[in-house]
Amino acid sequence: MALIRDVVQQALATGVLTVEAENLLRQLLSMKYEQEDFRAFMTLQRAAMSGSVKQESRLCRG
Repeated sequence: MALIRDVVQQALATGVLTVEAENLLRQLLSMKYEQEDFRAFMTLQRAAMSGSVKQESRLCRG
């Protein structure tokens, strides 16, 4: 089973949170997780708010 911190690390490395990763995060956040995973998720939130990570689901399709 994937960990939240692994999904976050991939998004931070690529600069993109894919739709698949976003869905996986939703599943993982609905289960019990460690404090380190919560901190990683908050880091991802800050990165998305600052624009250093883009959400694929919010990118314009053209």
